[in-house]
Formats: sequence, C-alpha cells, structure tokens
Amino acid sequence: MRARLILVTGGARAGKSAFAQEWAHALGDGKVSFIATAQALDEEMRQRIEQHKAERPITWEIFEEPLEVPYTLSLAQGGVVLLDCLTLWVSNLMLAEREVLPELENLLAIRAETDKTLLIVTNEVGMGIVPENPLARRYRDLLGAANRRIAEEADVVYLLVSGIPLKIKSP
Repeated sequence: MRARLILVTGGARAGKSAFAQEWAHALGDGKVSFIATAQALDEEMRQRIEQHKAERPITWEIFEEPLEVPYTLSLAQGGVVLLDCLTLWVSNLMLAEREVLPELENLLAIRAETDKTLLIVTNEVGMGIVPENPLARRYRDLLGAANRRIAEEADVVYLLVSGIPLKIKSP
C-alpha cells in the first residue's frame, strides 16, 4: 500500500468523522490506529467523547493525545492512522501556548518518513463571519493556515457538506 495523506474537511456535524472512519476501516483492513485529540473539559464534551468511542471498532489501536500528535504518529502500529481532529489539536496547542505551524511541519515530516496512510479530519471554519475577539480570529487564521498546509501536501481532499462527500482534490 502506497503511503497517502488524506484530508477530510467540512462544517461541524457534517459527517466527517463517520466518513473518515469508514474509509480508514476499508483502507486499513482492520489494522487502524486512531489518534483522538479531544479533551473532556466539561460534561457535554465528555459525553461526545464517549459516543465517539462507542462508534469505533474495538480492534483499533486508540491513542488519546491532545498535544503530542507527531510523536504519537510515530508510535502507531496500524498501516492506516486516523487523526480526529486537527481542529482540536490546533486549539489544544494554542491553549498550551505552543507554536502551531512548527508542530504541524513536524507531523508532516514524520508522516513523510513512514509507510502509513494518514487520514486527517478537520473543520472548515473560514466560511462564516469574522470572529468578534482577537483570540477567535487568531484561531481561525491558524486553523485556516494548517488546513491549507495539509491540503497542499494531501493526495486526496474531501469536503463534506450535509453528509455528502465531495472530492475536491485527487491525484
């Protein structure tokens, strides 16, 4: 299997995770590693995380890692690795006062050295109004830059709209 980078983007609740999980399962022939970046900082998020856990196959190798995603990718044993999601990873890095774009370049460098297929789920946050506060604008700008960088390197990019996958980049 040729190593590939696949980006799945779209709005909130558009079906990105389910689409990426189905694709990872098919590509990985059951040998999938999953990197979850969400943190249960409140009850509602804890419930969302539990729901996502219940939806994943029990045979997958699971990493719950909010910050050290590049290192975690290097540990993954599956031939297919699903990162869900870049959106929260960028937020986690910002809140930890770490530089986002160098971390992203590190992830891409590690990915380039492996024979794994990496699927990355992210949100498209640049299609709405300009955020009111500086932190939200900085987040939108950093995530937009991260999404562009991943899309530039990606072999395939899908945009999900209302649960419908639209291929917007292919080899």
